[in-house]
Amino acid sequence: MNDRTAALSTAGVSIWLDDLSRDRLETGNLQDLIGSRNVVGVTTNPTIFAAALSKGERYAADVASLRERNASVDETIEALTTADVASACDLFNGLYKSTSGFNGRVSIEVSPLLANDHEGTVAEAKRLHERVGRENVLIKIPATDEGLLAIADTIAAGISVNVTLIFSLTRYREVINAYLTGLERAREAGIDLSKIHSVASFFVSRVDSEIDKRLTEIGTEEAAALKGKAGIANARLAYRVYREEFASERALTLLAAGANRQRPLWASTGVKDPAYPDTMYVTELVADEVVNTMPENTLEATADHAEVRGDTISGGFTEADAVLDAVEGVGVSYIEVTELLEREGVEKFEVSWNELVDTVRGQLESENG
Repeated sequence: MNDRTAALSTAGVSIWLDDLSRDRLETGNLQDLIGSRNVVGVTTNPTIFAAALSKGERYAADVASLRERNASVDETIEALTTADVASACDLFNGLYKSTSGFNGRVSIEVSPLLANDHEGTVAEAKRLHERVGRENVLIKIPATDEGLLAIADTIAAGISVNVTLIFSLTRYREVINAYLTGLERAREAGIDLSKIHSVASFFVSRVDSEIDKRLTEIGTEEAAALKGKAGIANARLAYRVYREEFASERALTLLAAGANRQRPLWASTGVKDPAYPDTMYVTELVADEVVNTMPENTLEATADHAEVRGDTISGGFTEADAVLDAVEGVGVSYIEVTELLEREGVEKFEVSWNELVDTVRGQLESENG
């Protein structure tokens, strides 16, 4: 067990790996990371599966079998990805049970092509949940306007959800409202609330990338001094929202009925600007009950040299407010940036999804698989 990742876990952070492939499963790599890096969950997305399936070798036999059955491209993608997610869920099953569902979770995302289709998202969420067939799966749904409706419906059906692509504090409050609405409806339907879990994935580095670009264009010393600060400030204020919203009378009523809090999850934690410390979206966002889902290079950097200093969020709300106010003050619109990032987030996943479709179509059409 690594001392630094162990310290992070002790401080209340659940470390999830932002990657999954059949290679990781079959070589024992994921099992090794569970033992040596305190990894207690996995997240996936279309980009991750596009990369995994493009290598192809470990999927060849399944692809050949699906080809013989005349499976469509979409059917093949669903079969391959849900099989990997089910295997990962099985690997984490003991941890899932020992933590009462708090950890040991594996996420799979609905098609990004459905991001603005409420009913289509709900239907696919239910199908993926049934197809994986494991209690510890989380269905990822983006926090678009239509996604919010789908989140409430999916939670109401007793299905655990990872809400993805959250960038703004306003949107985050809407996400929590959708979760609580779903829980209220589930309770009315007699569903055991203790079995329903959710995380809210707040994207961090992408906020810095877009705001830093605008600060550079402004070109003043005041603007330059704010670079690399907005992403962390935004996430810290999201944690304040989390604490406020789950202390409300509405939330407390549901918690008393057995419901779980929807934990904040820090996503997009790989540093995109090499000028910044490679673990800053880890060490600066430590608090109890949060999840940090890391690409492997960030996980390894954390294990190698991260300085874990305990809670680095709770005492920083005033400073975080000041940072975002200062960003607005130099002429960068927070609302404009976060709305842009949500649109771009969906578009990027659509591109990855189309790459995944092209890869699988090529494999199905290949005589050699």
